[in-house]
Amino acid sequence: MSFIRRAWSRATATRRDWRHWSLAHTDPAQLDILLAEQTATANRQAVDHAALAGEMNIDALHVQPGLMDTRCRILVDVHYLEGLLIGARSRHLDPELIERLAATVDAGHELTVLLADAVRATATARQAGY
Repeated sequence: MSFIRRAWSRATATRRDWRHWSLAHTDPAQLDILLAEQTATANRQAVDHAALAGEMNIDALHVQPGLMDTRCRILVDVHYLEGLLIGARSRHLDPELIERLAATVDAGHELTVLLADAVRATATARQAGY
């Protein structure tokens, strides 16, 4: 594994608190448990986010930096997913895996477009007096 890939993996694992990021699992039940743990961790970390956002986001322009940051992080992740998709296609991996990766990449791109629209809406809302 290249230095860049290791550094990116460590940063991603640290950022998201995913303890099992480097392990591959073949047992579907074990994967379901790990996915549930991942969701529970994210939900625990999100408990204070709504209250904090409510306090900080007093007008449309206060929302904009969070939207921009989120969009940037998602763009990075979507590019990584595109790399996984390209690799899966070039190695002729399972067609269902390729189909699901492609759908994930498409959804990620759609999300970045929606976030860009939301960013633009913060400026127009400000102009309208919100």
